[in-house]
Amino acid sequence: MTLRTTQYRHIRDLREDADLTQGYIAKMLGCSQVAYSYYEIGKRDIPTDILIKLANFYNVSIDYLLDQTNNKKRSM
Repeated sequence: MTLRTTQYRHIRDLREDADLTQGYIAKMLGCSQVAYSYYEIGKRDIPTDILIKLANFYNVSIDYLLDQTNNKKRSM
């Protein structure tokens, strides 16, 4: 069994740039602060519904949230 080491820097950066706490985002998502922190550090896979909520909240693409691109723009 291998441990995931992927960190989702964009998710953390978006939160910090907006001056929001992990607790605030966790409450908005309906999860615990610990669960949300695990998403940011890649210790837990991010469920699809959480990715959609984050993408809508920050108005960015899911690819951007997952660090697959540096382009924040959402395609329609």
